[in-house]
Amino acid sequence: MNHGPPDDPEPSDRRSSSLPLLLLDVDGPLNPYGARFIRPRGYVTHRFRPSAWTARQDPGSYRFRRGLRVRLHPGHGARLLALPYEPVWATTWMHEANELIGPAIGLTAELPVIEFTELFKKDQDGLYWKTRTVLEWTAGRPFAWVDDMITELDEAYVAEVHDTRALLLRVDPRRGLRDSDFKELGRWARTL
Repeated sequence: MNHGPPDDPEPSDRRSSSLPLLLLDVDGPLNPYGARFIRPRGYVTHRFRPSAWTARQDPGSYRFRRGLRVRLHPGHGARLLALPYEPVWATTWMHEANELIGPAIGLTAELPVIEFTELFKKDQDGLYWKTRTVLEWTAGRPFAWVDDMITELDEAYVAEVHDTRALLLRVDPRRGLRDSDFKELGRWARTL
């Protein structure tokens, strides 16, 4: 099953790279939405209208007209690309991450996208709603997953069913990716 754009390689083709995957969520790690009143140092405020957000808004509302406030750090793209990973979007923004988020953080190339077909669907075992799709998409390849909603239950499940190494890095949505997170990602990749 292909979860990316039409030219995205099948899972068996993705395994040919020697780099681990770096699965990137937007809201929380790249957009510290939990910092409601204070914009973190170095971040720039943008107003976007991603489709998953607009679908839940009244088209005539003030909120819709203003757009969703998104705070992004323009230097994060270069820092992410400097890590020894193959980056992949793992976000509800899906393909819009390439259009809107990537350019705002300094990512010039389009990244592969994990397509989540059932956003926010409750899992029968209490897992985070992205977890099963992430495991299907990674197809046994080593990966680091950066997200603010990962739980200990997800960590235990991935450790049990994923047949190679994985790092699930939970990021505080009030702070976003920090220097310590970039260091942890680099350290973990070097252990492979």
